[in-house]
Order: sequence, then C-alpha cells, then structure tokens
Amino acid sequence: MTKQKKKSAPGDKTIALNKTARFEYYIEDTYEAGLVLQGWEVKSIRDGRIQLKESFIQFNKGEAFLFNALITPMLSASTHIIPESKRTRKLLLHAHQISRLLIDVDRKGYTVVPTAMYWKNNRVKLEIGLGKGKQLHDKRATEKDRDWNREKARVMKK
Repeated sequence: MTKQKKKSAPGDKTIALNKTARFEYYIEDTYEAGLVLQGWEVKSIRDGRIQLKESFIQFNKGEAFLFNALITPMLSASTHIIPESKRTRKLLLHAHQISRLLIDVDRKGYTVVPTAMYWKNNRVKLEIGLGKGKQLHDKRATEKDRDWNREKARVMKK
C-alpha cells in the first residue's frame, strides 16, 4: 500500500501578502489569476524576493496586467538576460472573469488590487481582490478593532 500525502493548509504555500490592500480597501470578491513570468523571476520568487505593496492591476484591450510588482533579481541570474525588476506582467484570467471585473471597475467604481501570491501545483498564482476604497474614519475603525482584538487575546491568554 502506498501512503497518502497529507494535504497542506492553503497558507503554507504563500509567497507574499499585500497587507496594505486590506487596510486601504474593502475587498468584496477575490479571483485567482496566473502570471506570465520569466525564468529569473520564478527563481527570485522561490527565494522570496517579491514585494506586492505598491502594485496594482490595470486592463488594456481586454487583458489584465500587473504593474509595479517588485521582483528583485538574484545575483546569480544568467548573464544573457537583463532583468527588469518592475516590468509589466500579464495576468491569465478567463474572458468572463475579465469582463465581470471590467464592468465592476467601470460602472460601480471598484478597484482591482493584488492581495496575495502563492504556489499552486508548482505554478505561481496571484489572488486579486475587487475592492472599494476606505475613508479615513474607516481605516481608524479598522485599527481600533485590530488593537481591541489584540488586547482581548492578551487578556484571555493570562
């Protein structure tokens, strides 16, 4: 008999999180998108050299693109390729998903932001969220709730 592999938790394969996206926006819906990457980018992602903090998603001619995601090249990258750390990367989504996102962005005033990057079946996937911007008082309320939950957990631990 062969042993069955244990299923790992979805958080185990997380590469990078965009914490500011959840602070700046109310994320109402999430989608999973593939990324078109070059070889040196995959190597750098495996090494954990990625930052999604200032990245955003725009649509052009019915396609979605990831802008401003910083993938720092490794020093041992090949010599015949000139790495560009903030290049535009194409997102792989179904046509109906893109059309639904475009409708929400154009008509309802939503924003599409990357929230997380993770591994799925040895492929890099990007979780994108459809969100509406928070006002300043909403951000303060979020901070207040987070501090209260932290304090509550501290008291319960004792």
